[in-house]
Amino acid sequence: MGNKLYVGNIPFSTTEAELREVFERHGTVGSVNVITDRETGRPRGFAFVEMGDASSAEAAMRALDGTDLGGRSLRVNEALDRRGGGGGGGGFRRGGRY
Repeated sequence: MGNKLYVGNIPFSTTEAELREVFERHGTVGSVNVITDRETGRPRGFAFVEMGDASSAEAAMRALDGTDLGGRSLRVNEALDRRGGGGGGGGFRRGGRY
């Protein structure tokens, strides 16, 4: 397991400082990033929290997944790396029938 966590279903009013406080109960927090809409600047209801090490991330995930924050049930999972390979494919097919 890595040390970066996806935190979903957070209240739209939640600040990075509030999330940091919640996650620091389970270990050192490296960074907190509440994701906002590019056009409106309003929070989108999820964040990424990077813990100091994998064991802290595991402990935070176990302790906080499903817990209540501001009336909403948090979803805490290991963050998936969006970078990296992956096939291309798809697109326009020449010739033949579809």
